Order: sequence, then structure tokens, then C-alpha cells
Amino acid sequence: MPVPAGGSAFARRSAARTAVVWDALRAVLDGRAAPAQVLDVGGGTGGFAVRVAELGHRVTVVDPSPDALAILDRRSEETGVADRVVGVQGDLATVPDLVEPGSVDVVLCHGVLEVVDEPDAALATLAQVLRPGGTLSLLVSQRHAAVVARAMAGHFGQAHDLLGGQSDGAQRRFTAEETTTLLTGAGFADVTLHAVRVFSDLVPSSLVDLEPGAPAALAALEEAVAGRPEYLTLAAQVHALATRG
Repeated sequence: MPVPAGGSAFARRSAARTAVVWDALRAVLDGRAAPAQVLDVGGGTGGFAVRVAELGHRVTVVDPSPDALAILDRRSEETGVADRVVGVQGDLATVPDLVEPGSVDVVLCHGVLEVVDEPDAALATLAQVLRPGGTLSLLVSQRHAAVVARAMAGHFGQAHDLLGGQSDGAQRRFTAEETTTLLTGAGFADVTLHAVRVFSDLVPSSLVDLEPGAPAALAALEEAVAGRPEYLTLAAQVHALATRG
């Protein structure tokens, strides 16, 4: 995903952080012969949903926040895709009540698995709503990077707890290996992992936001290491693409 040259420094930095996930997802969508039915669980204000709809696909966003869904509606109207985006209040636990089994081609589950009570059951739910051969895009926080971040901030006790696998407050974190194990256990196959935000959270904002070409260079660097497994342990997030068997 190109990083916009204009706009705020925050927008340019945010684009650099999401470029890896968007490019991987777009490759899946562009490879389809017909428009896809997409489910975005926890999609909030439509950061991904609107872009997916702009490609011609139909998107249902399930999110617990009415405020976020209101922003989604406005955003969809402003970008001319309101006829292809539907917002429904709910969460991952209510998906079986909102979506017919086997009716979805692509599921987005970004930043949600960390806060559910039973990640394995949650992934099984997502597998049920996908058609056979459908694709799951899963984005989770990665534990090793969180350990390093806590230690660098001087929170050594928190780092030690995370190292032992304890949750970070109400939030879980996953290693790349745990992510793969959870997906295969839920019946997914062909799991591909991407390292996300390897450098973006470590580089000081002053080095990125003040240089016009820095966000694009940072995004290019992130994309260069995204597919290299040795960088998965350094990534703030792990992105997985997996196919329902």
C-alpha cells in the first residue's frame, strides 16, 4: 500500500504500520474471479472495510461499539461505498447468530483474538462461517516484542510475566508458533505468517514524522522483512493468512 505523501504525520505513520497487512489481504482479494462476501469482526470505524469495499467487494462489519459503527456509516457514505458496507452491532461471540454458516469468502479478525476468553473456540466459530476454501486474515499481538518493549520501558516485572505466558491485563499475546497451532487446531490449512511492525514501534517519531520521505522508506523496510521468519520474534504483531479446509 503506497504511503501518502500528503496528510498528517500521524496518517503517514499509520499507513506505514498497516501496509504489510493490507498488501497481503489485497493479494487475496485481487486473486478472486468474482467479488467476495467479506466479514470484518471488530472492524470498528472501517479502516479496512471501506478499502475492501472500494475494490468492489461486499463487507459486513460486526463491532460492539455503536459509536464506531456510526463513524463507519459516515465513512462509507463519504467514499461512495455505502451500498457495499453493512455495520452490525455485536462481537465475535455473537457471529453465529448474525452470519449464516458457510456464507463468507473472507474473514478479517484483526486485534480481536487477544481479548476473547477462548481463542481456540473463537477461531472455530470463524471457520464455520467461511465457505470451504475461504480465507481468514488474522492479526494478533506478538508476545516476544511485548517482552522487549516492557523491558526497555523499565517494567521488568511485567516483561518477566509476559515471558512466562501471562496475559497483559485483559489482553493475550501470541507467539508465531502459538498462532499457527491455534489455526491448524481450528481446521485451517496453508497458514502463511507475516511480521508486522518490526521497526515502526521502535523508531522514534521524530525520525519519521519530520522527514517527508521517511514514512514511505519505513513502509518499504517493513514490507522487505514481512515474509522473513527470523523477524517474526521482533514484530509487534503477527499477521496470518489461512484457508478453511
